[in-house]
Amino acid sequence: MSRSRTNGNFIDKTFSIVANILLQIIPTTSGEKEAFTYYRDGMSAQSEGNYAEALQNYYEAMRLEIDPYDRSYILYNIGLIHTSNGEHTKALEYYFRALERNPFLPQAFNNMAVICHYRGEQAVREGDSEIAEAWFDQAAEYWKQAIALTPGNYIEAHNWLKITRRFD
Repeated sequence: MSRSRTNGNFIDKTFSIVANILLQIIPTTSGEKEAFTYYRDGMSAQSEGNYAEALQNYYEAMRLEIDPYDRSYILYNIGLIHTSNGEHTKALEYYFRALERNPFLPQAFNNMAVICHYRGEQAVREGDSEIAEAWFDQAAEYWKQAIALTPGNYIEAHNWLKITRRFD
C-alpha cells in the first residue's frame, strides 16, 4: 500500500485525494503516474522526518521521471534532506543538479547561499578570514540570483547583502 494511503495527517490526506483526482483526469502515462506516486510518498516521508524512506522514494521517482522540470523538484528535495542531515557537499551537488534542469528555482539558490554563509561563519570561527570572505562572496552571488528571480522575497538576505556592501 502506498504511503500516502496510510498517512494520518489531514493535509497529506487532502493533498493525496486532490493528487489522485488530478492523476485521473490529466492525461499522463503510467510511468509518469508511478513517478508522481513515488514523489508524493517521498514528500510525505520527508515531512515526517523519515529521510531514508523519503530518499528511497525520490530515487525511484528519479528512475521513472523523464520531465526535466519535474526532476528538478525531486533533486531539490533530495538536496533538502542532505541539508537537514548536515551533508552540505551532497546538498550543494543536488541543488546544482536541480538548477541545471530548472534555473528558476530561487529556493535552491537560497539554500545554496545559506550553506555557503554557514561555511563562511565556520571559517570565521576557525580564524581563516580569507576563506570566510570567499564563502560569503559565494553566498552573496547565490542570494542575488534568488532575489532576482523573486524580488521581495529573502528580505533578510537582501539586508545582509546591503549591510555587507555586497549588493550591486
